[in-house]
Amino acid sequence: MPYVFDAYGTLFDVHAAIARHRSAAGPEADRFSEVWRSKQLEYTWTLTLAGRYADFWTLTQRALDYTFDRFPSVDRALRSRLLDAYLKLDAFSDARAVLRDLKAGGEGTAILSNGSPAMLQSAVEAAALKDSLDAVLSVDTIRMYKPRPEVYALVTSHFAVPPGRVVFVSSNRWDVMGAAAFGFRTVWVNRAGMPDEYADAPLPTAVQNLSGLLTLKS
Repeated sequence: MPYVFDAYGTLFDVHAAIARHRSAAGPEADRFSEVWRSKQLEYTWTLTLAGRYADFWTLTQRALDYTFDRFPSVDRALRSRLLDAYLKLDAFSDARAVLRDLKAGGEGTAILSNGSPAMLQSAVEAAALKDSLDAVLSVDTIRMYKPRPEVYALVTSHFAVPPGRVVFVSSNRWDVMGAAAFGFRTVWVNRAGMPDEYADAPLPTAVQNLSGLLTLKS
């Protein structure tokens, strides 16, 4: 049974880039990182709804530039350093062990991400996850973003399995909603203890961290 993971926010800490430069960014560092992330996602949704596409690296840069405009106290000289850090985001502490254990147990493992192929390759290599993954699937092949069903179909096509045979894992509740609507078995990694939403959708299985997957499996 394939276990398929969202990348950003699930395997990789999207706030790690600003964390590496927190002192240089100043007191608004955390809010800066939150707006950067929210605009990055917003652009994926609006472009897909409009029938347009720009790759995730382009949107990451556009979102960062917008965020600098929102927070003029943060020095724009950090731009290149923040982008470099985003290409090599820290993986969450349990990511490597969980992927390794799933693969050792005979399960398929993959990433399904909005990230561009170059971004994903860089992050996977920096986190030393490559040997624990059977596939790294990017929306770039179909030029539209989650939660379009065509994105989730990349998984069923790659593994040649029906949706009900896929376990999809994401920290993004909207992503879990989209995957469940496609027919995947879903797990929500709710690290921050956020309230549930999408009341008209089935309540997802939730874990506090990636290690919780192994408990569910046992």
